[in-house]
Amino acid sequence: MDRAKLRPRDRAKERTTGGSEGRAPGGTATGGSDFLHLSIDDAPPGGRAAWLTDRLRDAIADGRLPVGSRLPASRTLAVDLRVSRGVVTEAYQRLIEDGQVAGRGRAGTVVVATPPRPSAPSAPPTPFRSPAGPAPAPWPPASDPPFAAPHRLDVFDVLRTAPARIDLTPGVPDLAAFPRAAWLRAERAVLRRLQPTDFGYGDPRGATALRLAVADRLARTRGIRVDPAAVVVVAGVSQALGLLAQVLRAEGADTVAVEDPGSLGVRQHLNNWGMATPPVPVDSAGLVVEDLVAAGHPAVMVTPAHQFPTGVVLGGDRRRQLTRWTDTGGLVIEDDYDAEHRYDRPPVPALRSLLADRGCYVGSVSKLLAPALRIGWLLPPPRFQDAVVAAKRNADLGNAALPQLVLAELMHSGDLDRHLRFLRQRHVRRRDAMVTAIQECLPGATVHGAAAGLHLTITFDRPGSDVDVAAGCLDRGVKVQPLSWHAQRPYPPGLVLGYAASTPTQIHEAVAVIGDVSRGSP
Repeated sequence: MDRAKLRPRDRAKERTTGGSEGRAPGGTATGGSDFLHLSIDDAPPGGRAAWLTDRLRDAIADGRLPVGSRLPASRTLAVDLRVSRGVVTEAYQRLIEDGQVAGRGRAGTVVVATPPRPSAPSAPPTPFRSPAGPAPAPWPPASDPPFAAPHRLDVFDVLRTAPARIDLTPGVPDLAAFPRAAWLRAERAVLRRLQPTDFGYGDPRGATALRLAVADRLARTRGIRVDPAAVVVVAGVSQALGLLAQVLRAEGADTVAVEDPGSLGVRQHLNNWGMATPPVPVDSAGLVVEDLVAAGHPAVMVTPAHQFPTGVVLGGDRRRQLTRWTDTGGLVIEDDYDAEHRYDRPPVPALRSLLADRGCYVGSVSKLLAPALRIGWLLPPPRFQDAVVAAKRNADLGNAALPQLVLAELMHSGDLDRHLRFLRQRHVRRRDAMVTAIQECLPGATVHGAAAGLHLTITFDRPGSDVDVAAGCLDRGVKVQPLSWHAQRPYPPGLVLGYAASTPTQIHEAVAVIGDVSRGSP
């Protein structure tokens, strides 16, 4: 942001950023941004602009903000951090004076120079060992109703097509909010630039433009530094799991431990590729790593940013324990589930930022845009890179190029970030509506995981069958998932409730039905 283009009122704010340094309205509320995981709580009193300048310089120096990347609009970053805009513009101006960034008018403030940085040496490959695991159990016939046999392969397809007035299925975004106008603009821009050769077969890793955009986005928002050449574009998390399962089996491994409770869908995908999925318990701090170590499992799949379905965040001590476990040869598969959908807590860095050589990272736009796009990304550890690319080549020769290029354009133009900010505001209103409805209609239920994500979980205060409750709700036109579907060991009965795709009125009506069914009311 060029100081000369600031309004007089903004320049006055800049000159008065010492002392309390322009705290934005909101009293003692703390501010945090997905951008570089900045938290204003880390800034010293009276030195916020200097602190922000140093954080930006560090990110430019270590490659999280490469040359050509764009800084957030000063107004947007100020709102995220809950500081005055003058704090941000002062930091940007200092970087402009240093020659590291430049104001480009409507193109924003762009990184134009970065000092050379030494590359970190790669850790030597670690052996991968696997104990023998049980074969997946046979599935019941497909003619059973959805709640009669939850472990059938097509259970989610059957439930998805079941008629209902209100659908509270977890993990479903607001499909009506898909940014059609922005997508069309991006698609037109892409088509204008495409050459005839761009319509041929491409790199099985994915379009170069998207791999560059993903690497830049992960550096800015998830703290992950990755070479774009190491990014593999996949058809969603499900394909990523299939590719990893093939590679692991070729290495002699047939077991991936999973969180418990944890996603039934993940277990199904891994079981389908012949992988055993033994449970590791989850408590209020996330995965119980001590149990993982004691069991001797060679690999584990985790959702550390917003555990499904409980919503807990993997704590700092558990992250350190998991890091030490990988030093002994263990492999972490990180599904960055719901990481961008946070409301009442600061951003949580990805495990991959600590485990570049010992972890697989998986992400997608299914919850941010739409699952029908079938676009995600996989960051395998270096020792698996060639094998994963070979498996992707054999699977489908690579994702369709045009949607990849359009998504890259959305990321580059800033439209994707604008869409995310819009969704967060909408999700908060719907989340609050669901919490209020639960307090009114289910006063004995306990709410879990409401600070982030597209769903929350409730547990009941008395024993009973949550499957029967879910079936009764479906009979009355409300679609939910029983918590027991996602648990391999005994766990309190409850429901997993999605709120992103329903209006506050629909949410209140649906929760009232759940309350009636759980009490046995007609």
